[in-house]
Amino acid sequence: MSIVVVTDSTSTVPVEVAGASGVHVVPLQVVIDDDVYDEGDDEVAPDRLAAALKGKHAVSTSRPAPAVFAELYERLAAEGATEIVSVHLSAEVSGTFESALVASRQAPVPVTCVDTRQVGVATGYAVESALDVIAAGGSAAEAAEAARARAAAATSLFYVNTLEYLRRGGRVGAAAAVFGGALAVKPLLGIVDGVISPQAKVRTAAKAIARLEALALEAAGDRQVEACVAHLAAEERAEAMVTRLTEELGERLVPARSGEPVRCVELGGVLGAHVGPGMLAICVAPVL
Repeated sequence: MSIVVVTDSTSTVPVEVAGASGVHVVPLQVVIDDDVYDEGDDEVAPDRLAAALKGKHAVSTSRPAPAVFAELYERLAAEGATEIVSVHLSAEVSGTFESALVASRQAPVPVTCVDTRQVGVATGYAVESALDVIAAGGSAAEAAEAARARAAAATSLFYVNTLEYLRRGGRVGAAAAVFGGALAVKPLLGIVDGVISPQAKVRTAAKAIARLEALALEAAGDRQVEACVAHLAAEERAEAMVTRLTEELGERLVPARSGEPVRCVELGGVLGAHVGPGMLAICVAPVL
């Protein structure tokens, strides 16, 4: 049987991993003023997105329509796929999973849709776990279960300079009630059961970054883990964080498939639009 994995562009699966494993990535869209771009297009590269946000341009995002998934599922079936595992970011923050689920009902082959209840890198780790199961000869159901388990075990933490971008997109949720209009507070947030949840309140950026790293190390515990740092327009801080985490995690680190002990990525347009320039994130995922 030929089992194919589909995901969306927010998962940040490395291009080389997607290419080597035959993962099909469906782009979400970024809207800057009246211009619409597929995530991944050069026109909406992270530097341009950051400039648009800083310049107070109207920036929003859009999920793929069910028809986009339906067309892909049909094409994959025509190319020989006998089953499809479709792994996506949390349904609590995006309608992408819903679009995939609607399309799966009319697909010519069985499609198992996975709501990782995560975002970004943690969704990517779920995809990689599904690929491992398939490569070992496992079924689509086993691959989907591995994806869910890996996502559930992962810890996603992030620091933002301001809640303003999350507030604009309507995704600030419980954090708004906790932090309110306290402009001096540097929010530390996390993904808990699929939604953005407050983790800590810190007064300065330096203390916030230190606390972010401490929470990530606490989440790792004594387990073998993969770790990744993500950022938007904060490369210097992100690289320094990678160096510290590499030292602190030491032998607990399992290198990324791309070779680095701790992977470092700049966020794409969709997630970046909601967190804003200066965002730093750490994802720690135990190896199950």
